[in-house]
Amino acid sequence: MPPTDRGRGRPPRSFENIVSVAADLVDEFGVDGVNMRLLAERLETGTATLYRHVTGKDELMVYVLDSRMGEIVGAYDAEAARPRTWREALERIAFAYRGFLIAHPNVLPLLVGRLPVGPHALTIRERSLAALTERGFSQELAARAFTTLLQYVVGSAVTQAGSPAPDEAAAIRHYYRSLDVAVYPHVAAAAEALTHTPREAGFVEGLEIVLDGIDRTRRRSAR
Repeated sequence: MPPTDRGRGRPPRSFENIVSVAADLVDEFGVDGVNMRLLAERLETGTATLYRHVTGKDELMVYVLDSRMGEIVGAYDAEAARPRTWREALERIAFAYRGFLIAHPNVLPLLVGRLPVGPHALTIRERSLAALTERGFSQELAARAFTTLLQYVVGSAVTQAGSPAPDEAAAIRHYYRSLDVAVYPHVAAAAEALTHTPREAGFVEGLEIVLDGIDRTRRRSAR
């Protein structure tokens, strides 16, 4: 790889190119594995070029996250038909968001502890809130419903990212079954279910629970 310090002959780099390469590095090395020097080396430029665009890595990661979230908008738009119901609209958002997190699991740390506010994140919010308020939700309930949905999708991804490997799951299952049933009868009985829930089926079932809860709240507030 060419050395980073090549003097004044470095070609200019567009901000879009910088963000795109940074996003690829996050996919490859994770957020903690990316730094400005590594990015400059991959771009065959100097770090000074990068600092003309952003103040540092933290700001750059904001743009990386929103760039990747454009895939959620794209997946939503790929469905030609307009959602017929609020539930269908939220399901579409949930599965698009889940697909994005499956494709780019290393962006998960960027979603924990910060609120995405870039153009793509705002588009996702706008469409979700519109789908709800246009179908009778108050603004307050629409906001709570959307927030609850995203908390479930992101939380599910975080949980699955930390899921044990098959051999570890088997050991945990054996441990649950060995528990004193007089103290932990339900944990022991549910040992298989607690350690062997298919990811896709588990996500769909959880999503149904969330949407059912939103529907109950909607009907209750309408009375």
